[in-house]
Amino acid sequence: MGRGDAETIERVLQMQTWAVVGLTANPRRPAYGVARFLQQRGKRIVPVNPKAERVHGEQGYASLAEVPVPVDVVDVFRRSERAGRHVDEAVAAGAKAVWLQLDVIDEAAADRAEAAGLHVVMDHCPAIEWAAHGPR
Repeated sequence: MGRGDAETIERVLQMQTWAVVGLTANPRRPAYGVARFLQQRGKRIVPVNPKAERVHGEQGYASLAEVPVPVDVVDVFRRSERAGRHVDEAVAAGAKAVWLQLDVIDEAAADRAEAAGLHVVMDHCPAIEWAAHGPR
């Protein structure tokens, strides 16, 4: 079962700057479509991947620590066993929220993020949740 009640999901979907960890220029990857979806709804996306690829016209960065602008949401498209490191980076970067995508589950990392004051959504997809909870 995912983490993130309707109120939390709604609040996070209102946030503007989304660092998308695992976003590459590969259109077959889920992160590519979700990032495009968010961008089309007025969100600023920041690709974060080891190659620092430019995606959807936005400059990419090799790590969250390299992103030169404040990030509201860190959206993690990584395997569950690798997600915790990115959650910890989100806390260190001063993000307001972490969003772990469908099937990305790390309860301990989610607990750490909540303890640090971040909103946490886990095992959900913003593109799916938008219809029910997105800004009007």
